[in-house]
Amino acid sequence: MNSNSFVSTTLSYRLLTWRTRSCIGIMAEVTCYQMWVAGEERPGKGELIPIEDPATGEIFATCHAASEEDVNDTITLAQAVFKSGVWSRESRHRRADVLDKSAMLLEAELPDLIALEVRQTGRAVREMKAQVPSLVRWLKYYASLLRVEERPLLPTMGKLHNFVDRVPLGVVVQITPFNHPLLIAVKKIAPALAAGNSVIVKPSELTPLTTLKLGAILKAAGLPDGVFNVLPGYGALTGKALVSHPLVRKVDVTGGETAGRAIGALVGGNLARYTAELGGKAPLIVFSSANIKVAVNGIAFGSFIASGQTCIASTRIIVDNKIFDTLLETLKAKTESIAKRMGSPTNLDSMMGPLVSAKQLQNVEGLVDEAVGSGAAEIVTGGKRLTGVSGLDGTDFSRGYFYEPTVLVQAAAIPREQFRRAAIWRKEIFGPVIVVVGFDTEAEALELANDSEYGLGAGIWTQDMSQAFRVSEQIDAGITWVNTHHRNDPSSPWGGSKTSSGLGVENGVEAYQAYTTAKSTIISYASTEEALASDDWFKDSPGAVRYG
Repeated sequence: MNSNSFVSTTLSYRLLTWRTRSCIGIMAEVTCYQMWVAGEERPGKGELIPIEDPATGEIFATCHAASEEDVNDTITLAQAVFKSGVWSRESRHRRADVLDKSAMLLEAELPDLIALEVRQTGRAVREMKAQVPSLVRWLKYYASLLRVEERPLLPTMGKLHNFVDRVPLGVVVQITPFNHPLLIAVKKIAPALAAGNSVIVKPSELTPLTTLKLGAILKAAGLPDGVFNVLPGYGALTGKALVSHPLVRKVDVTGGETAGRAIGALVGGNLARYTAELGGKAPLIVFSSANIKVAVNGIAFGSFIASGQTCIASTRIIVDNKIFDTLLETLKAKTESIAKRMGSPTNLDSMMGPLVSAKQLQNVEGLVDEAVGSGAAEIVTGGKRLTGVSGLDGTDFSRGYFYEPTVLVQAAAIPREQFRRAAIWRKEIFGPVIVVVGFDTEAEALELANDSEYGLGAGIWTQDMSQAFRVSEQIDAGITWVNTHHRNDPSSPWGGSKTSSGLGVENGVEAYQAYTTAKSTIISYASTEEALASDDWFKDSPGAVRYG
């Protein structure tokens, strides 16, 4: 196959204009999106996926799903592109240039991307206006990494130079979730492309649209056709076909623990590499030295951003009993203030949007109702679905999947050990629900914080820096924040410390290296005389011979 066929001959900026086509048999007002394969939109052979606005329950778009045939064809194409070397053997400076230009073009498309992200996720526009522009940092970071990465020269014995290159793996598959569609996609795509791989992304069937728009942006930046592909679809069909394909050399997934374990079993069967960012049940400890207002602001952000639909949401708030009542009163007022200012996600004054789907709403309702009904927890504020009309802007909450930001406390009548077995303490909620418990000693706070099968994120609030260092060292989590929460930088590793929170890390040099394999080259610079004297293993005369 001619590698030139994979290179776009026209990289005009008009490619940034997303062209959608009508689907036969679909209502005219519903836009239909297709797959992105080989640098163009292509229809899929799978069923059409309805895309719902979580704030209104309206189906505003449909999307083609990839069939098993589509998956096989795309992987075969991506493998051919990889083998051609058009990207995999491209110079690192050229790859860096493409990533930098992608960042520039992404910035130009921010208004449209933000609006679409708000509509498909239900996330408040004020959140998306803060989050989506930050994505350019990942593209720029990995472009910079390519330009400064050095080739190690190992201290090998003898007259040898042993240098190590990082070479791409081949075809890699990325499975992304519904809660941060663009953020998590770009976090994975940037290091994978920087390393020279061919990438196939399967976005969540709930929120695939903004990831599809990346295809035209990357093409316009100069990425060869077939290097980046997007195959929407359901996990049981499209996802399974992708992760189990023998040509796939790495799978990178962000999702739930159950799905992560199932995918890992399939990937392991092919001896492919696997990175998984899975569940979380983040503790947040507030010590008595903390400023209560600052800590409450941190709790609210850590708990209610994205309507609590994040794997690092601070859902277990562990508070020193010396300040427990005061903090709880302040947190209750803050939470009720958020609830009063909920409205349409498109309203810049709205503080929080709906949950992503009816299923997610039912999960949250079920966990809260079980906790309260069983006597494990008591409601301080919230605890129910919103069904009335927004006092902020008149939004009809009953049309969407809005749930009040909710604060629970351990019920007074239940023993602590029994409470710690309750689902509300142990299970990932993925909604705007937190539970607050008290502690008397630092050791007790640490025991409560580490009382989870998850170990992704954790938070500490204290003005005692000695305590901050001491406690952070003992927290069993891959990411620990002190007097802040949710901080995320392209250079900072992001991953869990316990199996239920996944394997490997995102971000940083580690993520780039995880998309490569080490290639060691050893060159002898011994003279001919030296080589004849030392490297003739089967010489006629006796004597010592080298090994290694």
